[in-house]
Parts: sequence; structure tokens; C-alpha cells
Amino acid sequence: MYVCLCHGVTDRDIRAAAENGCASMRQLGKELGVGTQCGRCASMARGILRESRAEDYLALADLLASPA
Repeated sequence: MYVCLCHGVTDRDIRAAAENGCASMRQLGKELGVGTQCGRCASMARGILRESRAEDYLALADLLASPA
């Protein structure tokens, strides 16, 4: 699904950027241009970024909680 029409950025692009280390909207804007043109995509992009980062956090928490 397209999130940012101004720059042609999809939700997959945002998730991939999050996997590669983007942790904030500022970084996402620099990397993909999201939220830098008209700004209509910012709230949706922020939610996708937050969701992607939460999955990483939960996976890490599960890994740390499991016995060695």
C-alpha cells in the first residue's frame, strides 16, 4: 500500500527502512522522503514505523527472556 504519494513510498519500504535501522520520523524522512512534502502521510508512516519497531522489541524481549 502506498503511504506517501509524493515520493512513492510504500508500507514495505517503511518496514524495510525500520529493519535497516531507521528509528524515527526524522531518519525516515532523510532516507525515503516520507513526511517532507505535503505531510499527509506522516501519521500513517509514524504508525507503521512504531509497529515495525515494536515487533523488533518484542522479538528481542522474547529472546532475552528464554533460558539459555
